[in-house]
Amino acid sequence: MRAGYALDGDDGCIADARHYAMAFLDQAHDSHQLSVPARARDLIQLVVSELVTNARKYAPGPALMELRINAVSVDVVVWDSDPTVPAARATDPGRIGQHGLEIVKAVAESLLIEREPVGKRITARIALTDTGKQKRHHPHPT
Repeated sequence: MRAGYALDGDDGCIADARHYAMAFLDQAHDSHQLSVPARARDLIQLVVSELVTNARKYAPGPALMELRINAVSVDVVVWDSDPTVPAARATDPGRIGQHGLEIVKAVAESLLIEREPVGKRITARIALTDTGKQKRHHPHPT
């Protein structure tokens, strides 16, 4: 299942994007019986917020968001008009702000940044279970 959303770039677009994401997950559950655990829902909202915030902050004009879900993961895809490829910065607890990409990299199963003919597209994959990257970062004691 997949859905696309045009975000106009105004002050309310970040809240709109989170709303669209939650409605998308609810529809996936209702229409396709795809269960999204609370932790995954929280991570998806976080990733949507960070990626859309960056698009609004650094790229003029509208952005596009696409959500894709299957039995094991959700892809959050955000396109914006700025061709500059962002890079996660070195950890600096004293830095205020500019931690968005670091956060997304920490919680995503994978992160892909692609230049497009106009702008760029960022795809973050969020696992629907606690396997994969999240589990590797928080191993259980033996």
